[in-house]
Amino acid sequence: MTASQARVLIVDDETIVRESLGDYLREHGYSVDLAADGPTAVEMVARGAYHMVVLDIRMPGMDGIETLREIKARRPDLPVLMITAYADVSTAVASMKAGAYDYVLKPFDPDELAMSVRNVVTHQNLLRENLALRRKLEERERFDEMIGRAPLMRAVFDTISAVADTNVTVLIRGESGTGKEMVARTIHTRSNRASGPFIAINCGALPETLIESELFGHERGAFTGAVARRKGRFELANGGTLLLDEIGEMAPKMQVELLRVIETRQFVRVGGTETVSSDVRIVAATNRDLLADVKAGRFREDLYYRLNVVTVLLPPLRDRREDIPLLAEHFLRHHAKEMGRPARAFSPDALALLLAYDWPGNVRELANAVERAVAIGKTELVSPADLSIDAPEEVVAGTGKTLREIERRQVAAILDECGWNITRAAETLGIDRVTLYNKMRRYGIQRPEPQ
Repeated sequence: MTASQARVLIVDDETIVRESLGDYLREHGYSVDLAADGPTAVEMVARGAYHMVVLDIRMPGMDGIETLREIKARRPDLPVLMITAYADVSTAVASMKAGAYDYVLKPFDPDELAMSVRNVVTHQNLLRENLALRRKLEERERFDEMIGRAPLMRAVFDTISAVADTNVTVLIRGESGTGKEMVARTIHTRSNRASGPFIAINCGALPETLIESELFGHERGAFTGAVARRKGRFELANGGTLLLDEIGEMAPKMQVELLRVIETRQFVRVGGTETVSSDVRIVAATNRDLLADVKAGRFREDLYYRLNVVTVLLPPLRDRREDIPLLAEHFLRHHAKEMGRPARAFSPDALALLLAYDWPGNVRELANAVERAVAIGKTELVSPADLSIDAPEEVVAGTGKTLREIERRQVAAILDECGWNITRAAETLGIDRVTLYNKMRRYGIQRPEPQ
């Protein structure tokens, strides 16, 4: 953005100052609007696409600080340059805390002010360029709804790309929470079946007496409660993709039935005699080692090899730690937008905690931890306490401190900040009073003696 493209709003109750500044900046190529008071400025900001505001602190009625707060409430990203007399430096510092970009002192040299405006415009240009670059990097690190730059994830993306637009059966393996269903959906959306249905069934969540009906459907009167014909998942997925999640939990009898249906693409509803055909692509998922289950006699060998035409092996999050900041920031933006909360960032200690933790629940656990941090966080930065992770005792890289020490510092700091009001401190930390007392005992945190 050049000076001729930058639109500046000057707010000052002194006509001569306001107009002379406007003329001077116009001579330097800026598009300038003028406002004589705070309410007018706030209204103009709400209506106009300004790139920065030059705002006098001392104005009658709504002063500069109040005007600044109103502007920031409407445009948090809009840089505001404050003008103040030397005697009001403390007020100018207060304005910086309220969100001002910078301040200049009266009397000022017009060239000095023009340089300050130019610095703001240059800084905004850099922010926009960084944002554009970041978006390009994110696009490179995204694969549909999946995110990852780690080599293990790039290998997953390559496998999906190679097999998505075929009809081969895919077996997705990975620990709970690694995103197996997301992989299955990505395979579906990238296939020539994308316009068809995507149907999922959790084979481990249903008793053996119900799973046959869920998969193949039933006729009216087939069993008590079967008051009407019902289509099963195979029939509902016709022309699309069927995800058989937790396939390793399927009972042996159903494994036989499933193998026959996969091979023939035909089945009979429970209680029926009519043979039903269904054109379905099978994707199976499991957190078990099916080959070990085959050797132990818990899973049919012929079904295993029928499902294991192509395997997608999803790595646990602890084996792709370079992806943790990417995923955490994605979840932070997503949940902040979903909850209508302001955008936040992770403190260095919080980011160190995220990277050091082993995430036994994988990406699902990370998403839940960040969602909780967004819900309970009250400060600009996400703190370790916001994440409420049971921290191991290893030293966090680059800090020289254990995660226990990091949490202890955070709890002690919040207690000091709240004047040792236990109720307020617990609310700030997003925990109950009992949990806070337990943490204080665990870390040996004691109220300081009055002096």
